[in-house]
Amino acid sequence: MTAHEGYRSPLEGRYASAEMRGIWSDRRKFTTWRRLWLALAEAQQALGLKIDGRGITDAQLDELRSHLDDIDLDAAARHERRLRHDVMAHIHALGDIAPSVRPILHLGATSQFVNCNTELLQMRDGMELLAVKLARVVDALGSFAIGYRDLPTLGFTHFQPAQPTTVGKRATLWAYDFALALEEIEFRLETLRFRGVKGTTGTQASFMALFDGDETKVERLDELVTEKMGWPVNMRYAVTGQTYPRLVDAQILGTLATTAAAAHRCASDIRLLAHRKEVEEPRAKKQVGSSAMPYKRNPMRCERACGMARFVMSLAQNPLNTASTQWMERTLDDSSNRRLVLPESFLALDGVLDLMHNVTSDLVVYERTIRAALMAELPFMAAENLLMEAVRQGADRQEAHEIIRAHSVAAAQQVKEMGEANDLIERLGAESIFANVDLDAALDPTAFVGRAPEQVDRFVNEIVEPIRDRYHARLGPATEVTV
Repeated sequence: MTAHEGYRSPLEGRYASAEMRGIWSDRRKFTTWRRLWLALAEAQQALGLKIDGRGITDAQLDELRSHLDDIDLDAAARHERRLRHDVMAHIHALGDIAPSVRPILHLGATSQFVNCNTELLQMRDGMELLAVKLARVVDALGSFAIGYRDLPTLGFTHFQPAQPTTVGKRATLWAYDFALALEEIEFRLETLRFRGVKGTTGTQASFMALFDGDETKVERLDELVTEKMGWPVNMRYAVTGQTYPRLVDAQILGTLATTAAAAHRCASDIRLLAHRKEVEEPRAKKQVGSSAMPYKRNPMRCERACGMARFVMSLAQNPLNTASTQWMERTLDDSSNRRLVLPESFLALDGVLDLMHNVTSDLVVYERTIRAALMAELPFMAAENLLMEAVRQGADRQEAHEIIRAHSVAAAQQVKEMGEANDLIERLGAESIFANVDLDAALDPTAFVGRAPEQVDRFVNEIVEPIRDRYHARLGPATEVTV
């Protein structure tokens, strides 16, 4: 069967980046297992472990080091078909090419020594990559917000016309969602711990036996392996069963789902704005919107981001179910489930953030359409200001109120039922009570946006710039995506 005759995940072939696919690849997984076995053997040698009266030799460790990356996955698969156990299969595959290592390999360890610690390393590296991609989106939106900080636009509540804002201020709402999601991922990275060397049920009993009951050496073994795998000694889970607490998966995937929600909200807003012909995602020169309708300009990048984001959000419930059903020290029904949910959450969100960076780096703004839409609604929003100005010029408030109300109803009817332009200002201009009111000045859009431009400046200075400072070395131009 060729690669095109069997199922292939779209996350692998279409959506996720090569970097994220590498983090969750079989090669990364199994080479990390070998590095964990090396760290364990090195630490056991340093602590003077004896086997049949002999210690672990430098020659054995050298042979193990020489085979960290030359994994024969086909050989391991043959062993697994015979043994029905993936970890044992790889122990045998390594032993086949490094015979002197066999007596010292996996000593005192359980399968979750390699599985759990590898997954924690993969999730750490995956979150570090996602953090960079989030920072890129925040950076792009920050630049966009500054560029349009004072361009008035119609604001919406309930997706109904409301008090105006600016295009830049609206972009800060999207950017802040992503910044809060980044804050969450950074927190998960800061608090993520290492499982370490805990034994079959978390009691370290097998290591106590290996070291003749010397608790100091067993504790030091745990510390040394943690250090060798690049984790601070003080960042180990205090206690474990056979596995690290599965609530950790729920916490991390919950954070990924939060990030996906931020992306979904931003992409949805852009889709709505594209419908209004105000703001839209970039479009390739030869891009086809529809096989049937040549004129179509579908927001396909944002639509894809929304679809994938929903997938990530849907996975957040899964690890909660797994964590809640871990009987006593561990049950194996987590394994097959987590092989799916952990990598797919990361791979899908990776694709979402690449799309959002691509979109937010090159958003297209149609300023005249934005102004036309705003000016069509602004007369209604200016009504209170006009009322106050008429009273200030000596008019009776209740009389002025009734005139504005009656003309507002008539103007709205003309817009909704007749499809005509909003003529409220023309109607009021014909009323003597407004003769001394400067109606044109009352319709200056900048008078209705409050502190929106200044809020953009403050947001970029206080939120975006610190993120740029932290990630400056990995910020860059728009991410290329598979369209």
